[in-house]
Amino acid sequence: MYTCVYKHEKERRKASKNDPLAGLWISKTTAQRHPTTVEEERLNKYCTLYHLLPLTRGLGLFPLDNLFSFVFLQSIFSGNSFKISVPSLSKTPLHFPLNCNAWNQTQRCPNNYPTKHKPTINPGRSSNQTCPDYFRWIHEDLRHWKETGITRDMVESARKFAYFRLIILDGKAYVDRYRKSIQTRDVFTVWGIVQLLRWYPGRLPDLELMFDTGDRPVIRSKDYRGPNAGPPPLFRYCSDWASLDIVFPDWSFWGWAETNIKPWRHLSKDIKEGNKRIQWEDRVPLAYWKGNPNVHKTRQDLLRCNVSDQHNWNAVLYIQDWIKASTEGYKQSKLEDQCTHRYKIYIEGWAWSVSEKYILACNSPTLYVTPNFHDFLIRGMVPQQHYWPIRENNKCKSLKFAVEWGNNHTAKLVVTICYTAMFFACIVEIVIPESNLQREAGSNYILEDTKMENVYDYMFHLLNEYAKLLKYKPSVPETAIELCPEVMACPTDSVWRRFMDDSLEETPNDVPPCALPPPYDPQVLKAFVEDKVKSTKQVEMWEKEYWDKQDIQKQ
Repeated sequence: MYTCVYKHEKERRKASKNDPLAGLWISKTTAQRHPTTVEEERLNKYCTLYHLLPLTRGLGLFPLDNLFSFVFLQSIFSGNSFKISVPSLSKTPLHFPLNCNAWNQTQRCPNNYPTKHKPTINPGRSSNQTCPDYFRWIHEDLRHWKETGITRDMVESARKFAYFRLIILDGKAYVDRYRKSIQTRDVFTVWGIVQLLRWYPGRLPDLELMFDTGDRPVIRSKDYRGPNAGPPPLFRYCSDWASLDIVFPDWSFWGWAETNIKPWRHLSKDIKEGNKRIQWEDRVPLAYWKGNPNVHKTRQDLLRCNVSDQHNWNAVLYIQDWIKASTEGYKQSKLEDQCTHRYKIYIEGWAWSVSEKYILACNSPTLYVTPNFHDFLIRGMVPQQHYWPIRENNKCKSLKFAVEWGNNHTAKLVVTICYTAMFFACIVEIVIPESNLQREAGSNYILEDTKMENVYDYMFHLLNEYAKLLKYKPSVPETAIELCPEVMACPTDSVWRRFMDDSLEETPNDVPPCALPPPYDPQVLKAFVEDKVKSTKQVEMWEKEYWDKQDIQKQ
């Protein structure tokens, strides 16, 4: 079987304007034998000249607007007749780039972006594809208002903590800022919500919320007990088990301008490529961390575990000086260049750390120091499956054991490849370390389950479920301003603008959101949490046995 496809996207674009046959080639998908170079050339000519041209003209497909494929159900080498099928051609999506000319003239948001959009590609996806399991925590975060709903008074009571108020009304976003946040956290958080409205235009209901861009949660559950307690619904980037703050994807998914960290959609692809540069077995067999130790004493304590003449805790730790990095053009701070060690260390700072997703994505087992906070995605991760737990109160010994265990435990995974051609067959045996299997799970969780499409879906479902709880009709305060990409991006030409350009959603998503899974059954949730505790305790037991054995050998 052979397929005629375009080699490159740019050739497809050229074809749509000029010659529809430019750039076509034969892609062999299934064949009884390998054709020679001459035969491949003959097949290419046969495909493009004798069949594609008359077919496109006969079906009225000239010129072509989309990538297409012609599938040969039988190879022409057999001498038999063959059929050609043409899949339906999808409509070319509309693009809506920044319109700074219009904004500069009117100082108002352009009205050319659609307020509604009906998906045209696989409209049944919503019922067929369920969101990743960590979406279930949306129900848990909103559970405290399930019985009472959310009143205007509740929302207003959160204002004393909030950095800004966000209103969505008739598909448009408005913001009322109360105070300056750290760096540009508020700017890129709001930018992300504006992109969500462009990603799913007209799909979000009217709502109003308060957002705190600070580090630590502030709505303590002990202060709001009883059926009529009415806790303030406050959104932020992280929470803990003693708080009721509602977790939301952090600003850095659209770029962290102050540290030159690119938007996640682009950076995740760069890290994927960085993972390919050095195979896991060839990486430095130590644990790696690079960060700012001055934000909290737990990171300063981590520095004691650095390799030295006196101790070897199997860890190399580097201090990140962002001021120095900025003067050097961030050449030594590229995250895609830091996938060079077999293990990566994650440790919180003053609260949860933005570095979490970058470390987990690096395709090296993550040594995860016991956290006190959680963001929107970590609660779905499981010790020994997605990461290796590290004791917070005994970091050095815990790191030493983790690296020793990972380097010394291997399991043989035998992959048998049978290819029959003239009675020829081959068998390939690949040895994969057990820790390799763990790193794949952790890396895939971040790079696949937390890809940008899923981040938008999480935001969509969280805001949609939140809006269902509101018991009043939101309104726009006089001090609020309407938000659109032009209002935020056009007045600036700094790195902010570059990151906004890179993360701008120019086209509505042509696929519906994934289907939100139902809430956890209380018993299932209890068992899930208990299993995570058991997995951590098991690692701690292995670690204790390791160090007990070391002590015996010293005697």
